Amino acid sequence: MSISPDHTLYEIGTNPAPGGHDLAVLFSGEGRPIPRHKVGPMIHDYCLIHTVLSGEGFFECAGKSHACRAGDTFVILPGVLFSYEAHERNPWHYQWVAFQVKGAPLLMSDMGVTPARPIIRCSGQEALDSLSLMYQHIRLGFNQSAYPWLEDLEASGWLKLLLHKLAMLNYAQLPEPDTSDIERGVRQAERWISTQYHQQLSIDQMAKTLGYHRAHLSKLFKQHTGLSPMQYLMKVRIDKAKSLMNTSFSIHEIAASVGFNDALYFSKQFRKWTGMTPSEYRRQSE
Repeated sequence: MSISPDHTLYEIGTNPAPGGHDLAVLFSGEGRPIPRHKVGPMIHDYCLIHTVLSGEGFFECAGKSHACRAGDTFVILPGVLFSYEAHERNPWHYQWVAFQVKGAPLLMSDMGVTPARPIIRCSGQEALDSLSLMYQHIRLGFNQSAYPWLEDLEASGWLKLLLHKLAMLNYAQLPEPDTSDIERGVRQAERWISTQYHQQLSIDQMAKTLGYHRAHLSKLFKQHTGLSPMQYLMKVRIDKAKSLMNTSFSIHEIAASVGFNDALYFSKQFRKWTGMTPSEYRRQSE
């Protein structure tokens, strides 16, 4: 524990090796600022979330002020002007974590968080205690071993659990998404193909797993994407193959990596979709 001039409690743990994974924790801390302690107005180039454990304060984002109290989490998004201030009589006590992630606005939007809706609220001490414990695991895990990259890996894992918990709390407050069963089925099929493209996929098996007749799913899929499931699968495979062309892998190895057992058939399909053979595409990319 340490004391700063404007806090009665101030602790922080800094990640010694951020950036090794998709979610990079930068730092995490806990603080109990003095009355009317204010940060901002300013912007950050990373995400910063605070969860209030007790007390009160005010968070301003996108020109709107939000009163926050115990159980509230306020989210600072990259590039968005913000400020926050402790209550003059009952200053808040909070924990925080800062992190970077590609597509941060999209990630937070998927969680239901936007500049216009930056607060996640939870009720009940049990839920708040669960969040607090995750923050502690992130903060206290740094500088404890001779292997910083392992600490980075652990912190990223705890952050994902924290974001999952916050998202679930937020979803409980949001109206049900206006998504039809048809749209949901098509999205499931898209995700299935996008993650399993390297396997020997059977559209029949995919439809059966998702609970649809093949012909029905194919019709719905084409209506919503403009492609049949097999065409979509081929597009995903060719796009993945294109991204591997600037590596040292052979054409045969690339073909196998994206789901083609026959390198000649792969070359034929690659040319159909790109207008070039894999070798021609690779030379052009060099």
